[in-house]
Amino acid sequence: MVAQPELDFAVSTAQQVYRWLREEILRGNLIPGARLSESEISGRIGVSRQPVREAFIRLAADGLAEIRPQRGTYISRISVSAVMCARFIREAVESDLSRKVAARADAEMVRRFEAEIAAQRRALSREDAVEFVNLDDRFHRLLAVEAGEDAVWSVLEGLKSQMNRLRHITVKAFDAHKLIDQHEAIVDALRAGDADAAEAAMRRHLCEVLHDLPEIQKRAPDLFCP
Repeated sequence: MVAQPELDFAVSTAQQVYRWLREEILRGNLIPGARLSESEISGRIGVSRQPVREAFIRLAADGLAEIRPQRGTYISRISVSAVMCARFIREAVESDLSRKVAARADAEMVRRFEAEIAAQRRALSREDAVEFVNLDDRFHRLLAVEAGEDAVWSVLEGLKSQMNRLRHITVKAFDAHKLIDQHEAIVDALRAGDADAAEAAMRRHLCEVLHDLPEIQKRAPDLFCP
């Protein structure tokens, strides 16, 4: 089992256990097919089994865990169909967001995106894959914010948990500098105020998973389900 969380007793225990386990699953620290033990987790973090059970139920609702009656709770395998669905929706939405931002981008806005890319480069130089994925998310969220569509990112966040699991694998398996290059192509288009180029750059970027996923499936087929 991974390291235990530090609990804040001002916040619901079940919520904290859920968030902790969810993050560990997304990061790949809890691998698909592994069994989650109510008693082990509750004993490790010093809480009753009830909040742990509630966390398991929420993880199952997210598609991240599978509760098998009389057998236990297991980490779900990565759903290829869910990854592809999230990718399709993100491409449709974020390419349009890119167009909106290109139409309104100014020097100050471009500097904010450039700062995000610089932070991504620093994360890679430290070989900090977790931080890089977080910064990648922050880059895409900034796009929604600058487009004046903050709520859109919240919707996308709810759709991409399976895609996030894959991202934590691919950023370690492949050269993530190519993702930074793709981000730079998006920012170049924003800087030029070229909506068509911004849309095209975003579409290319979000199609990267179409190349990475088959290779990861070949290397580790047991991590995936249809």
